[in-house]
Amino acid sequence: MKEFDLKKELKQLPDRPGVYLMHDREDHIIYVGKAKVLKNRVKQYFQTGVRRSGKIELMIGQIAWFEYIVVDSELEALILENNLIKEHTPKYNTLLKDGKTYPYIKVTVAEEFPRVLLSRQQLKDHARYFGPFALSGSVNEMIELIRKLFRIRTCNRQLPKEIGKDRPCLYYQIGQCDAPCMGYITKEDYRETVEKVLRFLSHDYEEVKKTLQSKMLAASEALDFEKAAEYRDMIKKVQSLHEEQKADDSHTEERDVIAFATDKGSTVVSVFFERNGRLLGREHHYLSGTEGQESSEVLSEFLRQFYDGMPYIPKEIVIEEEPEDRELLEQWLSGKRGKSVHIKVPKIGGKEHLIQLAKQNAQLVLKQDLDKLAREEKRTKGAAEEIAGLLGLPDVHRMESYDISNISGFLSVGSMVVFADGKPRKSEYRKFRIQSVEGPNDYASMEEVLTRRFRHGMEERAAQKESSFTRYPDLILMDGGKGQVHIAEEVLKRLGLSIPVAGMVKDDNHRTRGLYFRDEELPIDTHGEGFALLTRIQDETHRFAITYHKNLRSGSQLHSKLDEIPGVGPTRRKTLMRYYDNMESLRNANEEEIAALPGMNAKVAKQIVEFLKK
Repeated sequence: MKEFDLKKELKQLPDRPGVYLMHDREDHIIYVGKAKVLKNRVKQYFQTGVRRSGKIELMIGQIAWFEYIVVDSELEALILENNLIKEHTPKYNTLLKDGKTYPYIKVTVAEEFPRVLLSRQQLKDHARYFGPFALSGSVNEMIELIRKLFRIRTCNRQLPKEIGKDRPCLYYQIGQCDAPCMGYITKEDYRETVEKVLRFLSHDYEEVKKTLQSKMLAASEALDFEKAAEYRDMIKKVQSLHEEQKADDSHTEERDVIAFATDKGSTVVSVFFERNGRLLGREHHYLSGTEGQESSEVLSEFLRQFYDGMPYIPKEIVIEEEPEDRELLEQWLSGKRGKSVHIKVPKIGGKEHLIQLAKQNAQLVLKQDLDKLAREEKRTKGAAEEIAGLLGLPDVHRMESYDISNISGFLSVGSMVVFADGKPRKSEYRKFRIQSVEGPNDYASMEEVLTRRFRHGMEERAAQKESSFTRYPDLILMDGGKGQVHIAEEVLKRLGLSIPVAGMVKDDNHRTRGLYFRDEELPIDTHGEGFALLTRIQDETHRFAITYHKNLRSGSQLHSKLDEIPGVGPTRRKTLMRYYDNMESLRNANEEEIAALPGMNAKVAKQIVEFLKK
């Protein structure tokens, strides 16, 4: 942690707008805020006698130092604050938890037979993108309409390479694809259709409407009224899109209606989208860190984070309460939209009715979520507390479970699985390749794994490093009974550590029937949440160890097989092992792919492919 003289730094705060960042003792950014005047705002945190929420008081107690960034205006401070909150997700800021992305329609024009897809990202891949769209439902409707209108393929087949290699799909059978995969349409005709799709997505609807009207009349004259009705419905849909496109913003009603509900530290915000006087859809968003905050502050935080990522901002935003910095928010939103945006707080009338409707929806979703959270807490944290009670321990927030996997001693591996408050913490799982044990000796292998794990943790603690190894568990679970427990206890004693160890004792079906703890077997209620959690931990430990072992085996098989291929020496073997996980993935590669790898050429690629076909 850097040396920091609080009194001196407070005196040096500038009389300027800007953003401040609060750091804790581990140098984590725990709060980001903006200020019209940095000197006044930051000093308030360290003044006595100021009324604050419990959350802010807790945050202040963790501040070790702060820094700030000076900008030219309060608007610039708001924009910078948004960016820093997204980048650092500070612990004590109110955060929009959804991480939502908005969809595009993507036309893969770089392919010989392009497709029309929904995409959540706009990549630099030579495709054409249209959007983004606020509602994914409208994108799916548009793609479905394009499929019906233009019969464009949606499959992932590599064309023209795979033409004729398989039967046409269901979309061909129902008349929504021209089956280029079978060669039923030429590349030139297919490309001509794709150009029509691009014009359609660019809002040129007249050509499509004329074609559909002609087909509808032909179907009616042929007395195929079902087909005629289908064309009629498509014409209505195209006409609807056309009217929406022609609509002038200044003469249409477009607004977002926002209300929220909060309970027990959880907050749900409902957003209703109204366009051209019609309610098009709604979304629910979740906020964290709202404990003790004023409603106006919650709304202000939500508006900033929500509209910072929105592809479209309406001219009117209707909310249930005046937000903090209303004028500043309107200025920022208007800048993003390119036209005026107004925030309104209705008290009577139709808009107030919509607010109440949005609030009722938020309350309903929150109640459902709280019920779900209560069930989840019973299943996870409650189950961990049940295990602690059975063992007579004060708590078991963190549990680590270990297992050994091998086949007749071949490639023995160990796994460490971590559960925190009853939930898997996969980022802290660890794998161990056994180094000092020859043959199938699970006890000796487990001794090596535990010694390496805790010795590593002790070394990192001494060096004041932070990692999953420096966090010791409240309980170690061994996938076995007395023997495994005693091995673990001996390792811990030798290292001078005091951590409870329990063994998951199995029945004849290899399922946990009880816990071996402090030299006795404790029976466990097989219908309780604690038993269910132990079963999940046991299954996860086995899965993780076995998966690692399989990957090593496939890598070993790949290594030995590659040694037999003419022209593949140590360097090329390493290249192939870096790009292909196993023999199956290498067999599925073609010559062009292999030849493009570093250090490869067409001749060697051909030798590899031909060798693997034997």
